[in-house]
Amino acid sequence: MAKKGEARENITLVCTVCKEENYRKEKNKRNTPERLEIRKHCPKCNKTTLHREKK
Repeated sequence: MAKKGEARENITLVCTVCKEENYRKEKNKRNTPERLEIRKHCPKCNKTTLHREKK
C-alpha cells in the first residue's frame, strides 16, 4: 500500500517580474511533471503577475 502523500511534493512559486518567492504549494508530481505556471498577486509588485515553479 502506498504511503499518503508519496506522489506530492512541496514547491515554491517565484514571481517572473521581481523574482520574489511569494507562495508555497503542493503538487502531484505524477500527474503534472512539467513546471507549474499560475497568475497570482505579487505583494511586492502590487499587481497580478505570472508565478513559476522554482527549480
